[in-house]
Amino acid sequence: MEAYFILVEPAVPENVGASARAIKTMSFSNLRLVNPCDHLSLEARKLAHGAGDILLSAAVFSSLDKATEDLDFVIGTSARVRRVKHDYYPVDQLVDLLMRKGSWVKKIGIVFGREESGLSNEEIHRCDLIAYIPMAGSYPSLNLSHAVMIVAYELSAMNNGKQKEPVQHPDHLTLKAARTQIETILSSLGVKSNQTLYNRIMERINMAGEKDLHLLSSIGKYFRDSRDKKQEGKEQEDLL
Repeated sequence: MEAYFILVEPAVPENVGASARAIKTMSFSNLRLVNPCDHLSLEARKLAHGAGDILLSAAVFSSLDKATEDLDFVIGTSARVRRVKHDYYPVDQLVDLLMRKGSWVKKIGIVFGREESGLSNEEIHRCDLIAYIPMAGSYPSLNLSHAVMIVAYELSAMNNGKQKEPVQHPDHLTLKAARTQIETILSSLGVKSNQTLYNRIMERINMAGEKDLHLLSSIGKYFRDSRDKKQEGKEQEDLL
């Protein structure tokens, strides 16, 4: 499983440099930036301190959508609970959650918001789930690079030991494809994307483990086969 750390509109070059250093320290190498400040400035390179290669190879995007379109699972981060999402998970639960998905998730993204305002509600909504860092104090704010370090540390458990690569089946699907299947089924049942039921179902799919995802895949296949048979029958009736 490959992790991509995504910073949305970071305004302070030092924070970008320190974030690059943080992820490299935890054996990660993928940094993506959305409309960043001058991330190659002297200030950023000074704080990177040995992670200049991470800064140089960082991919820059014009929007969060473009930065995440090739990823299977996107985790947003927030310092506070909002009404946009119902479920928030502490970062120390992420590894277990991700490992239960097995081969269904190959590329994950962890999204960090702006230093002053974090992620917008719209950006939060585009993530598959939201993670937060539990804090003892009442002051709900961490420096951006500190937050990146904590999340990278928690996710580094995925790099401890060699994970056996699961056997791929011919009908293997990604989590993204499974979500698309369920969206199609819900749409056919008249469940609209702006309904609470729709959002709750999609949120629970994001939490599903590998066995549950195989079951969802079977349901999707049954639905497609039934739909295709009905379509074939209609076409034959039209010919008659």
